[in-house]
Amino acid sequence: MSAPTPTPQVHHVTHPLVQHKLTLMRNKEASSTTFRTLLGELAMLMAYEVTRDMPVQMVETHTPLETMQSPMIDGKKLVFASILRAGNGMLDGLLRVVPNARVGHVGLYRDPQTLQAVEYYYKMPADMAERDVIAVDPMLATGHSAVAAIDKLKAAGPRSIKFLCLLAAPEGIATLQAAHPDVPIYTAAIDRELNDHGYILPGLGDAGDRIFGTK
Repeated sequence: MSAPTPTPQVHHVTHPLVQHKLTLMRNKEASSTTFRTLLGELAMLMAYEVTRDMPVQMVETHTPLETMQSPMIDGKKLVFASILRAGNGMLDGLLRVVPNARVGHVGLYRDPQTLQAVEYYYKMPADMAERDVIAVDPMLATGHSAVAAIDKLKAAGPRSIKFLCLLAAPEGIATLQAAHPDVPIYTAAIDRELNDHGYILPGLGDAGDRIFGTK
């Protein structure tokens, strides 16, 4: 399946630093420590892109010299919704940029036979109706986990939802857009296709295993 052409709802982050660090992460010889460090750095860089259009309001600010009107983020605190377990690897980098953000978790695993997402945990902050949510998972492969997570998030009625990942497969993009065409996708790469086991090709392997050193 050929990579889809990015649309207004698919944001391909092509900054040279993002692409350089992603190439280092793809290397199968990279240790778990190196992989985690690069993932945190990449998440931090991509945080600037995914928050670029956050609403702001002008507030009165007193500098040492005079009073002025200057912008501050508007509304309740942002929520980073980590899709477990690999999403947790992105949180440190994101929270370095937005340290006051709240964090929620959606626990999902992929059934190895059906490749469908199975939920085992869900916890979000209060007052979701007044919050903007960024769902985070390093990989958008089949798209089933992302769809299931966003189904749950939408039930909480947040002000907006975005999806942030490092790698996306065309199949995953198509699945997520079909189910939630209103949710923008931010990714550092759109890879070629999925293999028979639902892994992204050329990809970077299982992100969770590489983050945590498991098999």
